[in-house]
Amino acid sequence: MSHKVHKFWLKVTAFIVGSFGPVFFLGTMAFTSEPARLSLDLLSWPIDGMQTYTSPDTQFLSALTGGFLFGWGVMIWCLSAWVYDAAPEAVRRTVLAGLLAWFALDSAGSLASGHPSNVLFNVLVLLLAVGPLWRPAQPESATNVRHA
Repeated sequence: MSHKVHKFWLKVTAFIVGSFGPVFFLGTMAFTSEPARLSLDLLSWPIDGMQTYTSPDTQFLSALTGGFLFGWGVMIWCLSAWVYDAAPEAVRRTVLAGLLAWFALDSAGSLASGHPSNVLFNVLVLLLAVGPLWRPAQPESATNVRHA
């Protein structure tokens, strides 16, 4: 794996994480809440219409969640654009640590709240977000030698 691939995948990760932000932001208003409601319904499988966005508390929590997720996605994008070239391994490990921390707490909370199906969705999101970042990139000289 090259640094170029890792830098690209960080942008993929940023998009995956950050794309949940606008969806949950839409949950803050009744007339735009359906994408957030449907997401919650899907994540608490089976899709049964039991998840609603009528409570002001849910709407407020959705605003917070959307903001955190969008901000986290922007941060990952900025790390790939502004920091990765100076410290590629530190950026890779930092993003992995964040993803693993999210996975552990979100999955534990999903189990504790009676939504074990979300753990399966979390595994899928984790695998997509981590992708080739799981392994350190090869030094550029080693990458160039292999392709020569």
